Amino acid sequence: MNTLPYDPHLAFIRPVLPRTKGCEDCLRTGSAWVHLRLCLTCGKVGCCDTSPNKHARKHAQQSGHPIVRSLEPGENWRWCFAHEAFV
Repeated sequence: MNTLPYDPHLAFIRPVLPRTKGCEDCLRTGSAWVHLRLCLTCGKVGCCDTSPNKHARKHAQQSGHPIVRSLEPGENWRWCFAHEAFV
């Protein structure tokens, strides 16, 4: 597992709640997703990199919000898109 001992992007994390129950962009366009990710800066819900549209990654690139966590049941991990590593 690729992890960082310390990631400066952890400072971007805020107390957030998911803004929707599914990928915001997929819900808007009628697309399907595979897994969901929560932006830990603003609460936007996006789809994972195995989803056709990769909305969580696109949100990170466009917004500068690098840290997400999984919204999948039983999963408790965070990912930094800037470093491509678990944090």
